Amino acid sequence: QAQLVESGGGSVQAGGSLRLSCVVSGYIFSGYSSYCLGWVRQAPGSEREGVAIIADDDTTSYADSVKGRFIISQDSAKNTLYLQMNNLKPEDNGMYYCAARFMEEGPCYSDDVLENIALFHAWGQGTQVTVAL
Repeated sequence: QAQLVESGGGSVQAGGSLRLSCVVSGYIFSGYSSYCLGWVRQAPGSEREGVAIIADDDTTSYADSVKGRFIISQDSAKNTLYLQMNNLKPEDNGMYYCAARFMEEGPCYSDDVLENIALFHAWGQGTQVTVAL
């Protein structure tokens, strides 16, 4: 069973930066035709929304609200996903979740997963990001 463990959340002032990490274990990546990993956030009183997605071929997709500020990347050798968050704004506040979708056949399209986060198969417990003015 897959386990996703996030780290790197914290409190920062507006304009600051944070780097989130997520270690994925319990899956044999080579056993699947493709996969997508991503970050989803949930602000208090709001639904979860996709923030950034990366596919196994390193194709990426971003929510409009974070384009130009956030960068998603992966280290396949370490089974680790990252989210570099720059120029943070108060509206970036929330719980950030790492999530994974594994495909037994065919490609995983990052745009599709960004628009429908229900496609993710596995989720982490989340890490809190707080941005103060």
